[in-house]
Amino acid sequence: MNSSEFVESFGTDCFGIETMRSYVSKSVYKSLLATMNNGQPIDESVADEVANAMKQWAMEKGATHFTHWFQPMTGSTAEKHDSFFAPDFKGGLIAEFSGKTLVQGEPDASSFPNGGIRQTCEARGYTAWDPTSPAFLKKTDKSCTLCIPTAFLSYTGEALDKKTPLLRSMRAISDQAKRVLKHFGVEVDGMVQTTLGAEQEYFLVDKKLYLERPDLIQTGRTLFGNTPARHQQLDDHYFGSIKSRIADFMAELDQELWRVGVPALTRHNEVAPGQFEIAPTFQYLNISVDQNMITMDTLKRLADKHGLVCLLHEKPFAGINGSGKHNNWSLSANGKNLLDPGATPHDNAQFLTLLCAIIKAVDTYPELMRASVASAGNDHRLGANEAPPAIISIFLGETLMKVIDQIAAGDTLSSTDGGKMCLGVDLLPKLSLDNTDRNRTSPFAFTGNRFEFRAVGSEQNCAGPNIILNSIVAEALSDIADAMDKFTGDFNTELTALLKSVVKDHMKVCYNGDGYNEDAWINGESKKRGLPELKSTKEALEALKEDKAISVLSKFGVYSPTELEARYEILTEQYMTKLIIESDLTVDMARTMILPAAVEQQSQLIANILSMKEAGIEAGLATQKKVAEEIGTQIDALTAGCDALDAAVEAEDTVAMKAGMEQVRAAGDALEQLVDTDLWPMPKYGDLLYKY
Repeated sequence: MNSSEFVESFGTDCFGIETMRSYVSKSVYKSLLATMNNGQPIDESVADEVANAMKQWAMEKGATHFTHWFQPMTGSTAEKHDSFFAPDFKGGLIAEFSGKTLVQGEPDASSFPNGGIRQTCEARGYTAWDPTSPAFLKKTDKSCTLCIPTAFLSYTGEALDKKTPLLRSMRAISDQAKRVLKHFGVEVDGMVQTTLGAEQEYFLVDKKLYLERPDLIQTGRTLFGNTPARHQQLDDHYFGSIKSRIADFMAELDQELWRVGVPALTRHNEVAPGQFEIAPTFQYLNISVDQNMITMDTLKRLADKHGLVCLLHEKPFAGINGSGKHNNWSLSANGKNLLDPGATPHDNAQFLTLLCAIIKAVDTYPELMRASVASAGNDHRLGANEAPPAIISIFLGETLMKVIDQIAAGDTLSSTDGGKMCLGVDLLPKLSLDNTDRNRTSPFAFTGNRFEFRAVGSEQNCAGPNIILNSIVAEALSDIADAMDKFTGDFNTELTALLKSVVKDHMKVCYNGDGYNEDAWINGESKKRGLPELKSTKEALEALKEDKAISVLSKFGVYSPTELEARYEILTEQYMTKLIIESDLTVDMARTMILPAAVEQQSQLIANILSMKEAGIEAGLATQKKVAEEIGTQIDALTAGCDALDAAVEAEDTVAMKAGMEQVRAAGDALEQLVDTDLWPMPKYGDLLYKY
């Protein structure tokens, strides 16, 4: 595919705005556009025309089936394919797809996680069309299916998915941001939109090697394995030359994503060998979430086509970098990025007001922020060299931090070029995009015109973190708007006093230093400031049960108390289940793969030792006896660890399970270094990381 063909292919398999214009009437097009851009309710009268247009377009493209594509609480996507065709009772077929079918579907809801909202015997659930996210085609060599993004609800109306609360949170933050902006004379045409650019990191391994690793197949990560002599310490893989096999895969990936309207922008080698990244341009939040789920699905499907396997687990290999999903979040209105510092006093006062609201939100709810990125996989990554610590803080950069300090002190604010800054009076500093460096150790960093939530895990659906972020910022904006509604005197004076109060109360969450520094930050300054460090998913998820979490998430209808309780139950059960699976597999691999190899190696050594003694050979005898004894020591440790791990699983003790897996792994990895490579029962790290 040449350059012009590549450009022309963009969106050809996506029923987007321009495609829609060609298939529906002007009035229907105008109605749908208002829904997409302004959040206006869909007019039911247009559903039949839209359904017919979708069907016509999809069938022209070769589609035979359609599906309501949704995002249940499994963390992935779901789809049930229905044929466009039905018997005409005349010996033939007729193509059918009504507006009613477009707007609502009824998949079986009994086997999806619901956290106790529904009993297993109560199977009914509904999918509801999300007209703000464009339908797209999912193709294989022999099939073509129209995928319609939808929400997923229970029979009694509770959200059973991630999209429904995401859309609610977008409405909540829009409503409260509009209240604040109105005080600056800004009338918003439609919604204040939250936007997202989700950078996706991933590993690729050779499929043949993958199929020899039960741990990768069943858990997505290696439960055993030593870091090879050469891994990432030379820093030569990052942005390095891309191997031809990977370049071919990436080229086809870009082509497929572009055809369904996913604007893939960058691709490159990441830090670890075998690790890569793809990043899109910004989109409205719910569309970007959908597109990230499409990207993850496409990564897996195309990798298989190229004889590879895509690993999205946050930490597939111990001892080297894991993978994240950098969540670049911002706000926009009337076509303008609201977190882009302005060039006038008025614009900067508005920017600083929004900034203070975000600081207030993150400082008030750090536990919820941490809970939003909690998972069994992310527990292995947070705090390691490639990810921020499990302490939520904000990086602002030197220029903005100076401004915040001066607001807190009540000083006349001076800009970097000597001009005065008094929130709308005189001059404010010109805040350029380059006034902040990128702090890789900060969980939540301002990077010029957006916040980068770096703690999100690579395998996560990023709806969850953004639901929390939208909701807590919506509350902070609501509080600020309430205060601004009571202004009676000079606007600038009262605004300055309000922001000073907010900053003084909440600036403790702002930290520009090294988040990895154990003494200065993790065990020092963060504890002095009272910032929580929730190291495990189990303790992080407890935040969902707190009264303040229930209050903020129900205040604007993002989650009902019942829905929030259900998510706590689902997430804790998923965490426990994943640990049990990993624990059981650790024991199985240790006993049926590693132990036999170790015993065989020891048996060969013993046979050789006996032969040497019989022959009267002393040279090397002591060394071989020492190795045989060390193998025996590790076999005992491996067996004892397996017994302890079995007991931990029986007791459902997550702490003991994690400790037990580490104990068994330590013995297994020690044996890997003592057993002949030809006897070792699985590919080693050196093969997995470099033979692709």
